[in-house]
Amino acid sequence: MAISLTQQEKLILKTVNIPPRPQALLQFSEEAKQPEPNITKISDILQSDVAISAAILQVVNSAAFRRSREIDSIEQAVMILGLKRLIPLVKAVALKSSVDLPPALSDFWETQSEIGQHASVICNRLNRPALANHAYMLGLFHGVGIPILCQHFDDYQSVLDKAQSDGWTEASQFEFAQFHTSHGTIGALLAQQWRLPKVVINVIYYQHDVDGILTSGELDGLGNDLLSILKIARHKTYLSTNPVSEQSPEWQVIKDDVIDYLEISDEELDELWGE
Repeated sequence: MAISLTQQEKLILKTVNIPPRPQALLQFSEEAKQPEPNITKISDILQSDVAISAAILQVVNSAAFRRSREIDSIEQAVMILGLKRLIPLVKAVALKSSVDLPPALSDFWETQSEIGQHASVICNRLNRPALANHAYMLGLFHGVGIPILCQHFDDYQSVLDKAQSDGWTEASQFEFAQFHTSHGTIGALLAQQWRLPKVVINVIYYQHDVDGILTSGELDGLGNDLLSILKIARHKTYLSTNPVSEQSPEWQVIKDDVIDYLEISDEELDELWGE
């Protein structure tokens, strides 16, 4: 699927700054896709970026790995994590350091990270462990168009207010009416430029165009899986910050379609909310 842009969006994009991939990420991506990646070379590339190397060491020394001694070598960390787990982590750190946040979005990355983590866990609970890395990357990247547009439009706060009151399904329509583009489109363009998997780009693009999306054929089966997981993860995150609310407006719109698509019961869905 090619991202479809209106003429007005093309004009807007001439003035919107979509950050390029950092040099360390470019070099890492090139080496990682070689038939036999050179671990020493990859380690040297990652070590050249302080933010990326610090994040890798933090992850490998976290409680999840339960190591008897602290790892302080990037090469050792790369061997422990493996490229499959390392790729989304490196892209995540690079993204955070490349996109500036306005004060109104001070907790943006914490929320996106939480969504990504929930998405990864939900994959396992749905017996789709192979999707976990894609789901994490989608959770982290899917909203990145928001801070980019927030920087571009002085009155973008009106969209954030609408999302807060009515949910992003409604807010995305308001967003397009006001600014003639959407954070889904901008996010998909960034994901495309950063060479994310095609299915992740497609889900970012269609994330709020949800009326009949799971049966429309716009997304393939993998895309529908990831979109469903993303919506569950977003609602799980909503519940953690709005404990008195039963359902977010966004979740109310797509809940029945997700349940039907995944062929799960309300009881099985409830189990996905568990810790």
